Amino acid sequence: MLASRSPRRLALAKAEGWDVSVVTPPEEAEAGATPRGDAESLADYVCRLALAKAAAVTDAVPEGLILSCDTLAEVDDRILGKPVDRDDAARMLRELSGRTHRVVSGVCLWDRPNGLPILDAAESLLEMDSLDEGFLDWYLESGMWIGKAGACGFQDERLPLRLIEGSPSNVVGLPLELIRELLAGLDAQS
Repeated sequence: MLASRSPRRLALAKAEGWDVSVVTPPEEAEAGATPRGDAESLADYVCRLALAKAAAVTDAVPEGLILSCDTLAEVDDRILGKPVDRDDAARMLRELSGRTHRVVSGVCLWDRPNGLPILDAAESLLEMDSLDEGFLDWYLESGMWIGKAGACGFQDERLPLRLIEGSPSNVVGLPLELIRELLAGLDAQS
């Protein structure tokens, strides 16, 4: 069971060949309602958010495997979540323009009812070319930024964004390589 509202996460999971169904967590679990603690690393924070999504659907999934994920972008120690509107998206894109940033995803796998949640994180580094105002206006008008951490999607081929290090699927929102490793660990325990 995929605990997510993200159509991109579902598409990645299905493309991987996983037999997955969606159970939608409440919006407050999806929104990351609890702020990041002062001493909390970004990896620990997104893992905590992923665990909150999984925990929010345990009543709907009393038995079976829950997969949840939370992805955030960060530049200069500032978290860039999903933009709330076009102006917020423009601000984020200007922050990323001509810069390197990282994308961190926290993953939770929870084999219910007897297993404990397994948490881990994946990190990718990206570099964005400088954006001119014409391109920025076009991208904002396209709406491709909606629902994407940092207001940009790696899969948006027109966006001048390059992966420097890490997993492309992590940047899209579901770190497949990490999840494969975690699933293999679960199989080994069985």
